[in-house]
Amino acid sequence: MQRLTAKRSVQNISGSLWRRCLTSTSQATAAAPVKDSDEFQARLPPFDYTPPPYTGPSADVILGKRKEFLSPSMFCLYRKPLNIVDGKMQYLFDESGRRYLDAFAGIAVVNCGHCHPDVVEPVINQIKRLQHPTVLYLNHAIAEFSEALASKLPGDLKVVFFTNSGTEANELALMMAKLYTGCQDIVSIRNGYHGNAAATMGATAQSMWKFNVVQTGVHHALNPDPYRGVFGSDGGKYAKDLQDLIQYGTTGHIAGFICEAIQGVGGIVELAPGYLSAAYDTVKKAGGLFIADEVQSGFARTGNFWGFEAHNVVPDIVTMAKGIGNGFPLGAVVTTPEIAGVLTRRSYFNTFGGNAVSSTAGLAVLKVIEKEKLQENAAMVGSYLKDKLIQLKEKHEIIGDVRGRGLMLGVELVSDRTLKTPAAAETLQIMDQMKELGVLVGKGGYFGNVFRITPPLCFTKDDANYLVEAMDYSMSKM
Repeated sequence: MQRLTAKRSVQNISGSLWRRCLTSTSQATAAAPVKDSDEFQARLPPFDYTPPPYTGPSADVILGKRKEFLSPSMFCLYRKPLNIVDGKMQYLFDESGRRYLDAFAGIAVVNCGHCHPDVVEPVINQIKRLQHPTVLYLNHAIAEFSEALASKLPGDLKVVFFTNSGTEANELALMMAKLYTGCQDIVSIRNGYHGNAAATMGATAQSMWKFNVVQTGVHHALNPDPYRGVFGSDGGKYAKDLQDLIQYGTTGHIAGFICEAIQGVGGIVELAPGYLSAAYDTVKKAGGLFIADEVQSGFARTGNFWGFEAHNVVPDIVTMAKGIGNGFPLGAVVTTPEIAGVLTRRSYFNTFGGNAVSSTAGLAVLKVIEKEKLQENAAMVGSYLKDKLIQLKEKHEIIGDVRGRGLMLGVELVSDRTLKTPAAAETLQIMDQMKELGVLVGKGGYFGNVFRITPPLCFTKDDANYLVEAMDYSMSKM
């Protein structure tokens, strides 16, 4: 009975608690200041860069303006929000010039590193010459970038549509799937996140990201979560659920199946082994298109260039954003010529998609990833860091699970390993402690109890060591 009660208590952690976990770090029990944080931070790996003095408004002034003029839905991480004013590679600097090891990369965006000169300089040169010609005219930037991007994808995936964000990319992909198949039913996975517009909000399967607006035609399969899922690591059983869902919940024919290779917002959840390849076969038998959402896992972050490559499948449509532009607003949909043809039935146009400046940034990103072997570094350093985190799990009972691939890693915190009770409040406190020690990580998962570790791909083993030391110290102070 005690076990059942505890289980129900986990299930009853509502969306309102999640919102408090996101927005109310200041209301949580404040982490005790680390008295020797400066001494500890002196052990940060040496870095040959000193930012120029900051002369802008203070954090308090900026926070006041945010509250007065920006959306009340915006929130800040940390009990005392950071005013970040400078960045270089894997480091960020606040208004006082204090250096932080960035293990979040602007939510898995800055893959090449902050202000990488080989990204910045081409962009400056382009913006000096031509900022926005519109795709109604010819320009080399979009043509060269689309060719280079298509070369990174397998098979017949070679037609590119540019957007401004991952939400836009996923919206377009879902519409194309419906147009191509003539079906309206979309299947996605519980706990996934695909965006916050009409169709993508429907495909998203976490209540805290879904507003009370009409969302129809989407079916959510069981999440093949090896840690919390009902079938553990048995990918075949989750795939059978997908098959049953299509058989009993639709006409037997679907428009498409959209899936992240590793769930990002959902807490860096890897899919159970064997699931994705089996799901692919089921989707194709139902006449659907397989849509790979690579918004967070793409561009070498997982140690593969694309997350889906680890699952031996070739999607019909691939969506991407975040790491594609190293911070520039850019997204894309890549598909086959046959599927791409559906958009000629009417007029599809995106004013800023393929903008000359963003396209220049995107091409520069591809060059940097190849030149600096960031994919190989993500695999090597990511494997090293994951091993270190697994060792840390043996020391701290609060760590329930360590997961992920490459430099897309998750550490889930629980107050009871047997019951897997989410340690949401403790997650906030440890994050605050780590910030005091100069390490910034993200947070995710349905219960807000997972550290999202997605640093720039130039992250080193020394950086990994420091991150683990800071996490160890912070957990020891709990």
